[in-house]
Amino acid sequence: MRTPLPKDKCVAAAPLCQSDGEIAIIAEFLPRRIELTRADPGCISFEVKPTGDPRVWDVCECFQDAGSFELHQGRVASSEWGRATAGITRSYSVAGL
Repeated sequence: MRTPLPKDKCVAAAPLCQSDGEIAIIAEFLPRRIELTRADPGCISFEVKPTGDPRVWDVCECFQDAGSFELHQGRVASSEWGRATAGITRSYSVAGL
């Protein structure tokens, strides 16, 4: 049995859009991204919340273990979201893996 990561140990990211066009891309593809990530094996939680800046989102994704996170990362990279947002800057902090 895998030991879940503590809920305070998650991957946090914030897309930092540089233009209204990038904001539109995030808005278009984010709902499906959320749905698919929450369905990923080992996903404990995936939350995306707007901040006071429309170009920045708080993202917290928690996974059961490093292996499930790595599988998720591979799926995302080759997904429609991954292709559509490839040029959008992100700032990541990974804890607990």
